[in-house]
Amino acid sequence: MKINSKARLASHYRLLSVATLALTAFCCPAIYAQTTQAQPEKSPQAQVGSSAQPQQSDRANAYYHYTLAHMYEEMATTYGRPEYANRAIEEYKLALSADPDSPYLNAHLAELYFDTGRVRDAIAAAQSEIQKNPDNLEAHKLLGRIYLRSLGNLQNGGPSEQMLKKAIDEYKEIVRLEPNSTENHLFLGRLYMLDHDSIHAEEQFKSAQKIDPDSEDVVLNIAGLYSEQGDVQRAVQILNSLPQDDQTPKTLYALGQIYDQLKDNKKALEAYQKAFDLEPDNLDVERALAQSQLSNGQKDAALKSFQDIANSDPSDAQSLLNIAKIERQQGKYEDALASLKKAKDLVTDSLEINFEEALDYDALGQFDQSAQILSKMVAGSEHTSGAYSEGEKNNRAVFLDRLANVYREQGKTDLAVTTYQKMADLGGDYTSRAYQNIVLTYRDAHQYDKATAAAREAVTKAGNDKDAVRDAKLTLASQLCDTGKSEEGIALAKSLLNGSPDNDRSVYNQIAEMYIRLKRWKDAGEAIDKADELSSRQEDKANVYFERGELEERQKHYDQAETWFRKVLDIEPNSAVTLNYLGYMLADRGVKLNEALAMIKKAVQLDPQQYAYLDSLGWAYFKLGQYTLAEENLTKALARNSGDPTVHDHLGEVYEKTNRLRLAATQWEQSLNNYAHSLSADADPSDVSKVQKKLDSARVRLARESSGAAIAGPK
Repeated sequence: MKINSKARLASHYRLLSVATLALTAFCCPAIYAQTTQAQPEKSPQAQVGSSAQPQQSDRANAYYHYTLAHMYEEMATTYGRPEYANRAIEEYKLALSADPDSPYLNAHLAELYFDTGRVRDAIAAAQSEIQKNPDNLEAHKLLGRIYLRSLGNLQNGGPSEQMLKKAIDEYKEIVRLEPNSTENHLFLGRLYMLDHDSIHAEEQFKSAQKIDPDSEDVVLNIAGLYSEQGDVQRAVQILNSLPQDDQTPKTLYALGQIYDQLKDNKKALEAYQKAFDLEPDNLDVERALAQSQLSNGQKDAALKSFQDIANSDPSDAQSLLNIAKIERQQGKYEDALASLKKAKDLVTDSLEINFEEALDYDALGQFDQSAQILSKMVAGSEHTSGAYSEGEKNNRAVFLDRLANVYREQGKTDLAVTTYQKMADLGGDYTSRAYQNIVLTYRDAHQYDKATAAAREAVTKAGNDKDAVRDAKLTLASQLCDTGKSEEGIALAKSLLNGSPDNDRSVYNQIAEMYIRLKRWKDAGEAIDKADELSSRQEDKANVYFERGELEERQKHYDQAETWFRKVLDIEPNSAVTLNYLGYMLADRGVKLNEALAMIKKAVQLDPQQYAYLDSLGWAYFKLGQYTLAEENLTKALARNSGDPTVHDHLGEVYEKTNRLRLAATQWEQSLNNYAHSLSADADPSDVSKVQKKLDSARVRLARESSGAAIAGPK
């Protein structure tokens, strides 16, 4: 350690003062006598050893060595040199030789043993005092502190578990000897909690509460115990039992954490806000507040809080990461990348930071940069042995899924499929998810035969997992329905019904979807009714409401559809697919345009990489007459999926409105080309006819313009 001149000077005078005390003790033995007599007068229970007093010369000698020991302790602390600590120990031993019954010297020696890592010696020194006097409170406290500080990581078991038992035994003695101390009962209660002995823990906390009914620490410990037991409502009650005027930031912070457990975001936010108002400089409280603001959808407020935290603590990489996430959701991709760079300067090997960076590049349409980052992450997650923990599997699957999605956006079908196959190699649910995406990838590329083959392969790869087999067969059934084999597909789906409510609900949901795409409205409604009968949870009801909304919308019953979609949003306000569906339906009809725009914007914020949402956003801007923003978002949508005829049609409309008829005609030509390669379920004849009429009209107008220019001749 480097010490400046002022520190050296202060240290010099401190040591000189200690040396002077040593000389004084040698010359004036009465001083030591007063020191050794003071302790027993304070606590008669702490008096240990023989009642015979040491000779004056022994007492002076003991104090002399004690003072030298203290001097060496100071030097060890100041200069960080272990040899001084060893010298201090030797001096304590010499002092004890002169006065072996001194609890004061034995206590200091035990503490020094522990501070220098000699735990066994420390315990032996403390235990020697207890052997002399079993009711020596100070000795028990010393040994209790040693055991407490020696607990280590209880999750690893072994000696620390034994040390916990010893600590409990010591604090039981401490409580016996000093029963009116709130602190003692709390310590023992916490030790019982560590030992998963909730009954005795509660006894100790209740004893502490009897001594001090208004103690905040007592209430916090009782609430913590109830929370650990899973009785979260009781924990809330005990915390709220404190009068509001007595609730400190500590109590409010604990209350916010428990409301988080209850998933009561509103009350959690209220508690954290009150704690922060009382203690605005507490960064832990502000971090909790920022997360709660985010959970409550207050992104602007959360961003401000995280920025304040980052300014107060420039080393907080997590806050910078959270700032970047919010900025990405707000569409501020360049700002997000700048925040991520700051975070990477602090933490160079964070998977989460790298992943967020890949998402930002993807959102910006810089697919090569995104793929490069994700490819490195995939390579880094690979084990040549093929053996992965569940956490490693999950991370690898996330990286592979996102990389494959980037390849899909680039139209690199083969690379996307190869990447998904690596995900399938992880087995279990990952295999099922991978094959579902392989089918979708081939469908995006209009390679329907390959999509069907992949769906059949998925069934053979599903193994013995009943849910995986069911999902694979439903994917195949849907594919058969879409490719002209509807009866075979419906029959396959119905064969999966087995009388289990959870299973049959999922099957009926899929059957309803198949019927909707086949435009068999009555059959679809009956399947939805069956699913509804088997739905008891809110999320299951939301699925049913969504399908009812889709069924009504496809039949052009728009008011009824809107009612059902709003019911979904009452349950799941952040359902991006519902926000997009309802927002697009309203915008396409030119009604409630501002609300439609807000819904679609929210969907895009929730999933900026989804091309369909960008298309909806562009179309909403078009309906509002904001053609520049419309073109910007429709172009982004096409960059992610150039095979959707609707997006080409929408961009054609923008070009026509902005007097770029030739570009419009090109888009409509591409739209018709995509329709020609689409499945019948995705190519409504009336939509195709409308695009054809637009293209024909554009060609006529272009021909007239060309003819008029030719007649006029060169100027």
